[in-house]
Amino acid sequence: MILEGKVWLFGDNVDTDAIIPARYLSAVDPAELAAHCLEDVNPDFPRLVRPGDLVVAGKNFGCGSSREHAPLALKGAGVSCVVAQSFARIFYRNAINIGLPILECPANLAGSLAPGDILRVDLEQGLITAPRSGGRFQAVPFPPFMQEIIKSGGLIEYVRSRLNY
Repeated sequence: MILEGKVWLFGDNVDTDAIIPARYLSAVDPAELAAHCLEDVNPDFPRLVRPGDLVVAGKNFGCGSSREHAPLALKGAGVSCVVAQSFARIFYRNAINIGLPILECPANLAGSLAPGDILRVDLEQGLITAPRSGGRFQAVPFPPFMQEIIKSGGLIEYVRSRLNY
């Protein structure tokens, strides 16, 4: 699967409270969560993010609490993929569980991009290209079974398809 979209840049240690502030945790609808996604870090993000856009961050993205609301808010906002140098393990697992593509890219991708750049991401190969700069980056691709979970839209949908529901 190839994704292409505009880049939103964030730094290191973006925690789940920054992704979706605790004051909105009573919401469970992804669209409602999306209306507040990353608003404390970038107040324009909820209003200007478009379906297919990508979030690029530094180290330890999604640290903090184990709330599933954080990847739900990003997915609800239309973010097609999050690329970071590293992820907090619970965020990583929650993202896969809800079908939000994420890739770990050891290179400092955020440091070589400008806000609004376009990125092309090959999820199967883990290859990330930045057409403006000609940059090519190698992320860690998911094993095939995790790619199937993502393509299915998350773990529940994947299990349902395997059980022929």
